[in-house]
Amino acid sequence: QVVHAHKPHFMALHCQEFGGKNYEASMSHVDKFVKELLSSDAMKDYNRARVYLDENYKSQEHFTALGSFYFLHESLKNIYQFDFKAKKYKKVTGKEIYSDTLESTPMLEKEKFPQDYFPECKWSRKGFIRTRWCITDCAFDLVNIHLFHDASNLIAWETSPSVYSGIRHKALGYVLDRIIDQRFEKVSYFVFGDFNFRLDAKAVVETLCAKATMQTVRAADTNEVVKLIFRESDNDRKVMLQLEKKLFDYFNQDVFRDNNGTALLEFDRELSVFKDRLYELDISFPPSYPYSEDSSQGKQYMNTRCPAWCDRILMSHSAKELILKSENDEKIVIYDHIGPNVCMGDHKPVFLSFRIAAGAGKPIANVHKCCVVQ
Repeated sequence: QVVHAHKPHFMALHCQEFGGKNYEASMSHVDKFVKELLSSDAMKDYNRARVYLDENYKSQEHFTALGSFYFLHESLKNIYQFDFKAKKYKKVTGKEIYSDTLESTPMLEKEKFPQDYFPECKWSRKGFIRTRWCITDCAFDLVNIHLFHDASNLIAWETSPSVYSGIRHKALGYVLDRIIDQRFEKVSYFVFGDFNFRLDAKAVVETLCAKATMQTVRAADTNEVVKLIFRESDNDRKVMLQLEKKLFDYFNQDVFRDNNGTALLEFDRELSVFKDRLYELDISFPPSYPYSEDSSQGKQYMNTRCPAWCDRILMSHSAKELILKSENDEKIVIYDHIGPNVCMGDHKPVFLSFRIAAGAGKPIANVHKCCVVQ
């Protein structure tokens, strides 16, 4: 429905955790999904495609479970993709799928983060895939990224910013340094995927439970804190919030949904470290994670984590300049989520739709010819 509504000429779709949580059993469904997508009636006007799927889960050293899809509309002429090995652009024709050969294809760069970035997660699949494109004389990188999650709500709550925030900061900095290093010409870039950005847990809890008293529950054998219970000081000591390693049970979910959770945006602080390097349009959609996986509860959050804007579309400041903003039509640039009422798994997808001018990447841009990019 979103594709039908926006009719993009070039569409980039970035997926994380391809094959799902049980990828050994579920990866067999991926190929069928991709073939059905490519041949579907909805995609019939896209006569060229590139699909890159990291399905090689037996290679723990390299496996990222990332999937990057690129679809080109038949009306779009002269599309080129960069060959990182030959260091030159190649014209894109036909439809091609790459899965177990990602390590050897020169049309992308793929990397899994070093194990020591997140040592407590032995089989982490976090990393990034980068491709480079040239459309109507405009060159840019598209980077599919998946950063580290919060392993424990209790640990995330201990410090502000949290230890996990620091790990994500390090990993994102690594990717940004990598894509602007000296090996290739610098171009504008878009980085999008599951950044796992979380709200500042300590600040959120202190705000939500400002008038509550805290009870600490410890394990009998180790004396380790296993649960925090926040109760109202009066009102019959009503429980407001229960916090465990994988439990964030707040009594009133409306605070995360009302007005798209705008009141909580002040606690979304992880991107601020990169304000000199990355730009993001204003967020006007509710936190994208963690939604219920019950198919009848499209709007409901799970009580496992504090809802947060994990899924983002970020760009370099030069990429921001590529996006055409029409004075007559504010809807030219749209940054939103998909399926607000539909269960789509624990993450709600986000999308950015915009137009770029032909030759926008060059000093003298022809601003009249446009192609729609999504």
